[in-house]
This record gives sequence, C-alpha cells and structure tokens, in this order.
Amino acid sequence: MADLTATLLGCQNPDPTTRNAAEQALRQAEEANFPQFMMALAQELAGEGKDINGRQLAGLHLKNLLSAKDAITREQKTAKWKALDAAVRGPIKAVMLGVLVSSEMTARHTAAQACAELASIELPFNEWPEFLPALLTNVREGTADPIKVSTLECLGYTCELLANEEVELGQDMTNQMLTAIVDGTRSDRANDVRLAATIALRNGVSFTRGNFEVSAERTMIMQTVCETTQCADARVRVAAWEVIASITYQFYSKLEEYMTTLFQISLECLGKDEEKVVVSAIEFWCVLCETELEILDEIDMLKEEGAPATQTCNRYVAAGLEHLVPLITAAMAKQDEDADADDEIYNAAMASATLLSLVAQTVEDLIVPAIMPFVMENIKSENWRLREAATMAFAQILDGPSTEAIGQYVNQSVTVLLEALTDTHPMVKSTAAFSIGKICDLHVSSIPQEIFPNLVQSLLATLPKEAPAVASQACTSLHNLAAQFLINDAEGPSNALSPYMGTLLQTLLQVSEREGWDEANLRVGAYETVNVLIQCSAQDCQPILMQMLPVIIDKLASTFTMQCLTNEDRENKENLQGLLCSVIQVTVQKIQVGVAAHADHIMQNLLQVLQSKTATAHEEAFLAIGALANVIDSEFEKYMPHLHQFLMLGLRNHEAYQVCSIAVSLVGDTARALESKIQPYCSDYVTALLENLQNPMLNRAVKPPVLSAFGDIALAIGGQFEPYMQVTLMMLIQAQATRAPDDDEELIEYVNVLREGILEAYTGIIQGLKDGNKVALLAPYAETIIGFLELLANDPNRDEDVLKASIGCLGDICSALGPQVKELIGRNFTQVLVEEGLSSGDPMIVETAQWAASIIQQIAQS
Repeated sequence: MADLTATLLGCQNPDPTTRNAAEQALRQAEEANFPQFMMALAQELAGEGKDINGRQLAGLHLKNLLSAKDAITREQKTAKWKALDAAVRGPIKAVMLGVLVSSEMTARHTAAQACAELASIELPFNEWPEFLPALLTNVREGTADPIKVSTLECLGYTCELLANEEVELGQDMTNQMLTAIVDGTRSDRANDVRLAATIALRNGVSFTRGNFEVSAERTMIMQTVCETTQCADARVRVAAWEVIASITYQFYSKLEEYMTTLFQISLECLGKDEEKVVVSAIEFWCVLCETELEILDEIDMLKEEGAPATQTCNRYVAAGLEHLVPLITAAMAKQDEDADADDEIYNAAMASATLLSLVAQTVEDLIVPAIMPFVMENIKSENWRLREAATMAFAQILDGPSTEAIGQYVNQSVTVLLEALTDTHPMVKSTAAFSIGKICDLHVSSIPQEIFPNLVQSLLATLPKEAPAVASQACTSLHNLAAQFLINDAEGPSNALSPYMGTLLQTLLQVSEREGWDEANLRVGAYETVNVLIQCSAQDCQPILMQMLPVIIDKLASTFTMQCLTNEDRENKENLQGLLCSVIQVTVQKIQVGVAAHADHIMQNLLQVLQSKTATAHEEAFLAIGALANVIDSEFEKYMPHLHQFLMLGLRNHEAYQVCSIAVSLVGDTARALESKIQPYCSDYVTALLENLQNPMLNRAVKPPVLSAFGDIALAIGGQFEPYMQVTLMMLIQAQATRAPDDDEELIEYVNVLREGILEAYTGIIQGLKDGNKVALLAPYAETIIGFLELLANDPNRDEDVLKASIGCLGDICSALGPQVKELIGRNFTQVLVEEGLSSGDPMIVETAQWAASIIQQIAQS
C-alpha cells in the first residue's frame, strides 16, 4: 500500500466517499497479502515520528483483525493468524513488543492492547516464549515508570482475554506473570505503576489457583493485596478491594487465616475512606455474602438429597455482624438527594443498602436484633436522612429473616409506613412505598386485617399526586399485594380487593397518562399492576372487567392517530400499544364469557398493530390474539385469512426471536381453536416451522415450541397430517440426538425443555393419526420412539416435566399400536417410568402413570 498512514486516517474522514474508499483499500490489502499487511500495520504503529493518530489506528486495526465479540468470528480470525508460519508471525510479534517501550504514551497503550490479543492466541499453545520475559524485564529493570505502566496494562489485558476464554495456563507461565505483577505493586513503585499492576492482578486472579494451594505463595499474594489497600492513591485502593473481592469469590475456602486482617482493614475503610473506595470495599462484603449464600444453598440441596456437604460455610458474615451493621447504617444515612437524576450514580448509601439485604439473606434471623434498634430509634427521627435510612434498612432486611422473627415488627410498621407516604421529604415517601411493596411481597400475612382498607386507600391516594418515583413504588406495592390474591383467592366469588377493584383500575389507567408518566417506569408499572389486578379479580368483578374491555380497545384504537414527530414519540407509541395489547390479553383470558361480542373490534385493532413494520408490540399482539382464539374457539376461523400473512411474517422473524417464538405458539393456539379448520393453512405453517428447525442462526429457545407446534397441528387435523408426517418425524428423531454434558446445568435445562417439546409433538401426532384412523403409519417408527423413551427413563438429569410427558407418550403409543409394541415395552424401562410416576407425589403425574400402567397391563395380557 502506497501510503498506509493516509489510508488509515482516511477511515476517520467525515466524508463517506473518502471513508468508504479507505476502508475498501484496507480490506483489499488484507486479502491480497495478509502477513505483509499485518507487518505493515505493526511497523506503522512502531514508526517513531509518524502521525500519532495514524499509528494508533494501525495498532487498533491490527488488534481488530485478531479479535471479535462473537466466538465464531473470533475463532475464524484466530485460525487465520495461526495458519501463518511461525517464521512469519515471529517478526510481527517482535515489532509489537518493541512498541511497549515507545516514547509515545498513545503508541504504548495501543501496543498493550494489540500485544494482549496476540498473546491470548499464542500463549495457550505455549508459543511466543519471548513475551513474558520481555514484560518481566520492562517491569523489573531500570525502565521508566510510563513503560512499566504500559507493560502492566498489556499483562492485565492479556489476563482478561485469557480468563474470558477460560484458558488454562501452565504453572510456570502463571508464575512469570505473577512475578511481574507483584513487583509492580510494591510500595516503592509509583502510584500509576501500582494501579496498573493491581488491575492486572485483578484480571489474573483466576490463574493463581495453583499458587493459592501453596501456603507461602498464598500468604505472599494476600499480604501484597492487603498492603495495597493502604496506598495513598484512592484509585489503587479501589483496585485492591476489587482484587480481594475476586479472591473471595474464587478462593473462599483458603481465606480463614486472613479473615481477621480483612475484617479490620475493610471495617476501617468503611468508617473513614473516600466514597469510591468505600463502595469497592462494600463490594468485597457483598461477594462474601453471595459466596456464603451459594454454599449454604448447596448444603441445603445436598441435605435434601441425602448427600454429604462438599463445602463448609465458615459464616464470616455472621461473625462480623456486630461491627458491620453500624457502619452500614451510617453509610445509608449519607444519601445523595440528586442520585435519581443520574442512573449511573452508585454511591455508598446505595451500595450499603444492597449489602444489608445480602447480609440479611445470609444470616437470616440474626439480622433482626442487629438492625431493629436502629430502625425503631430513627424511623420517626426529625432528621430526614435518618428516617429514610431506617425505613430503607427495614425494607432491605425483609427477605432475610423468617416471618416468625420479623412478623411482629411488620405488624407494627405498616401504620408508620403509611404515614410516611405523606412525609415532607420525597426520598422518605419513595422508600416508604418501597418498604410497603416488599412487605406485601414477602410478609403479607403479618399485615393486620383491620389496616387493609387504609393500606389500599393510602396507596390509591399516592398514585395521582405524588412524584413519579413515589407513585411508581406505590404501583409496585399494589402489584405485590394483588399477587398474593392471585396465589390464594382469585377464583372465589369475592375477595378483599373486590370493593376497590373499579377505583383501582380507573386510577391506574389515569396514572398511565398523568404528568410524569414517562419517569420512573411509571406507565409500565401502572399497566403491569392493572394486569395482575385483573388476573386476581374475583367473580363479582366480572361486570367491571366487561365495562373496562371496550375502554381498553378504544385506547388502543386511539394510538393509531397519535402524532410521532421524533423517534422517542414513535417508541412511546409502540410501547403503549404493547401495554394495551397485554391488558386485552389478560382481560380476555379472565372474563371469557361475553368476549365474542367484542372479538371483531379486538381483532381489527390487533391486526392494525401487526401492520407496523417495527416488532415492538408484535409479541403482545400475538399473545392477545392467541388468548382470543383460545376463548372463542371455532368462531376464530373468520379472522384467519386476515391473520395468516402476519403470522407467517412472525414465524420468519428470526432476528426478533421472541416474536418468532410467540408466533410459533400462536400456530398451536389457532390449531387447538379451529381443529380441522386449520388445514388450509397447514402447508405454509409446517414449511415455516421446518425452516426454523433447520436455521442454525435462530436462537435455540424457539426450537422446543416449534416441536410442540407440530403436535398441535397433527392433533388438530388428524389423518390429514399424513403428508407432513415423514419429514416431521425425521426432524424429531434428529432432535432426539441432542445431549448435554453432566456439568453444564444451563444446557441440561435446555435439553429437558427440548425433549418435552419432542414428546408433546409425538403425543399430538400419535393421537391425531389415531383419531384419523391412520395409526398404522406410525408402526415403522415405534421402535425409535420407544427407544427414545428408554433413553429418557435412564437419564439422571431428566426433570419432572419430561417424566410426565414421557409417561403420557408411552401410554399414547401403547394405546395406539396395542400388541404391535408388546415386545418393545417388555423391557425394564417401562416399569422405571411408571413407578417413578406413581411415587412422584404429583397428582397429575400419578394419574397419568396409573392410566399408562393399565394400558401396558392390557397389552401384556393380550
């Protein structure tokens, strides 16, 4: 390339023609001779005296040729680099290492990033042996401090990249890195050097596992980090606490001999250090709580399974409770009144509140005597900061102790908190509403019954007149209160919310349009509360819901004429449409009888939502349509010609996979509603569903509902499913082959969901063909299906949903094919499935198992 500097600078040119030409020239140079281009970029970065912007762009371009956010692209770029001969790569790496000692700070910093990318590729293969010795030399010998900083930055970036890739390094390599880093943290080093070294140590903690197994090396690391927390530079102290938090998470079991020191220095920090350092030290305590919680949860789980514990919880948090709580409450009383104005602010008061919640969850009932004296002394203080801190402290401990331990205080607190909703300070009001919300969520049984009317009325009064932040918290309180009725009292003739239902719904709809609706998530909170109120409403509220439904439909209709002058206006309109669609969905599901009279109006508006090119509200519209189809059944047929095109677009909307998934579910809804009348549309639907299964780029979460949808279609059209049967069964058999490693919980969960979808598809196909008198078509596949059931019977990772579906599928295929499967079901697995079902304790599974057992017995006796 004639002038690489000019070309690189051209990539930053505001003129698109110039910029595009420069970018194209770089691509051509890369394709023409990749190794030569890489060397040219390295030499450009190394060119002392050249334009520094061009040098920086060269280094960043080189780095970007090796890196990528997604794993597949990164793997491709790595392979391209590794394909070069070592003799070609060596000189490029040597040039890059040399830039770390450049006189230009920008060049050094850029080289640090690029060298880290190279090292993350080379070191796992034990290549680039010159890399770590060169860095060690830069740090330890008489080089200038700026060079030490850039070198340690490079080491930190390298550790971060390797950790993200979960690369395992040899102990010798780890020791070399650790030697360079620890040298940089020495107290006689400049603060900038100590900062870079401490950040590198934070990024490299995961590689020190071998060192933490050796007492002397472990003590050296801990001593180094603890000393660094005393550095005069606050930036270094922050980074040191980040290191300690990382060590706590990864090496909890090794900390016992150091905890006294960690307690002392952390409590001292919380009491007197700068706020940003205090926040970092609080994070250490948060990680300690989370780690102990994780261990305690695992111990409980193993105990339930009758297995011995594999870890010990040393209960450090409980041991430090007496000294920690006063420091937490003191920090909580240093609120920033303007914090809500900037979502990025995370101060010591907020961090302390988070910590208190974690402490409460960790120590459970022990938190009550530790915190309640502060709460009771200050919740009515004349100082608003103490009032707010006491109120927040009470709220934050509620998910820790048992109702037996905290119940009496909840009982006494509700009246005080309701009074605080009219406090003179907005933060106290907001926190009081937040506290009430948590009480309604976690300890509603402790609210005195005689206070209930006042509770509802006080929250109602808050909604229209208080600041959006307070009103939003009041919505959450009502939402949580209503959710308790959803659990316990939603199907009865009446419940305690019935007298207030009309006023609540009307007020919340007004709140969604009040001044400030677009602040503090108020509109969303109001509509979500409307939805849960509808869901929990008793039978005597049906007339209210019937009156409200046309109002909601009209509100949705009015959105189509809203003016949209800006992108923000358009987003607000689409979000409102989504919220209104969700209200229509839950209302239709709740009232059912009488919905048909509004069906035309509902579908007219929902189809208009789907005409929008943006998919913001499509998911909610599809869900509402599915609810309507489930309620009006075969009467839904007249809407299918209008819905079909939109449903096909949804099925092929692979980018917005949530919309695609809901569209797949809607295919199932319409099939169940229309039964055989869905047949004219089935060819298109089956084709789209098969395309989804074959699309490797589609999010995997869509695939289980796709499989279930085949079952819904087959069940709906019976024998007419024959043209689709063979290709569908081939897909199901292919899906059966999906396995999950025993140590990958996330993949195990997904495979269980996938298998449930496969079983639902088999069940639908079997029942559909049986109803259509074409069950003989299944005979060639019986061995494969039953073999899959045998695999599931012997799978220790099978969950309860798969057990239920397996037993149901077993019963269906036995019922359909009868004596034809006698030999196949004579194996031990059928007994395993049935016996597990009978002993499951779930009435539905037990009933299914009893039915399947009777079918199997009939076949055995035939």
